[in-house]
This record gives sequence, structure tokens and C-alpha cells, in this order.
Amino acid sequence: MSGENGSTGRAGDEAVSRFVERFAAELTEAGMQRMASRVFAALLSSEKGSMTSAELAEQLRISPAAVSGAIRYLNQVNMVSRERDPGSRRDRYVLHNELWYETFTRRDQLLTRWEKALRDGAETLGPQTAAGRRVAETAEFFEFLQGEMSGLMERWRVYREARGMA
Repeated sequence: MSGENGSTGRAGDEAVSRFVERFAAELTEAGMQRMASRVFAALLSSEKGSMTSAELAEQLRISPAAVSGAIRYLNQVNMVSRERDPGSRRDRYVLHNELWYETFTRRDQLLTRWEKALRDGAETLGPQTAAGRRVAETAEFFEFLQGEMSGLMERWRVYREARGMA
């Protein structure tokens, strides 16, 4: 593990491992699968933003089957993709470019679907009922959140460009 994560020796590797486990715990607490959290954090902290299954298994001290399951989940939620190493039969797992932007854009699409279902539910329950009003207010919240998210994502693009990150 001597260079992939950008560290320069044993202490660096241990510090990276502590970060990976700490961030993975935060992701798990937020609802992501534990092993997927660990694999994602390892990829995020790797110098190239990509690793092979063997590299992930070695760094995280997990089985190739555990890596495979985590990658399958991360691929399903569009957080990583699989690429073939040139001239090799090994797969390399790569973080998507603009990962957080894409993640929040997909979340926005999810909020749209939830809002529609909630509006339908509010109508079904009836606007004069307590349940109908509660469901309608939840739909309003998601509509508000979407509007704010659009502006927030635009401000992020401008911020990235101003800082030379784009």
C-alpha cells in the first residue's frame, strides 16, 4: 500500500486507514451499507480515485466477495464505475467525476417522485383531514427543497469555476 493513497510510510497508511474508517462510519450512520461505505471511503481517499478489487481487499482487510458486493451496491447507486486496466483483465473501480453533484442531482429526481406521490396522497386523504394536511405540507417541503437545491447546485458550479476546480 505504499503509494496508491498518497501516503509515505506506515504512519501515513495508518492515518489514511483511520480516516477511511471514520468517514465510512459517518456514511453508515447516514444509511449507506457498511461495506459499501468502507469501499467508497477507500476509493475517495486513494490518490487516483480508483483501485482494483485486490487493492481494496488488501487495504480494508476484507474478502474479494465483500468488495464485490460493495461495488455492486455503489455501481447501482451510480457512485462508482468499472473500467478495465489497459492490457489487463483486471477491473479497476473508479469514482465518478463530479460525484457529489451527480448524487445530489439524482436525489433531486427522487424528491420529484416523492413530491408527486405525496401530492396524490394528500388529495386521496382529503385537504380537510389532518392526515391530508400533514401529507400536503410534506409535499410542499420537498417542493421547497427542490427549488433550493437547484439554486445551490448552480452556486456550486460558479464556486468551482471561480476556484479553478472545474
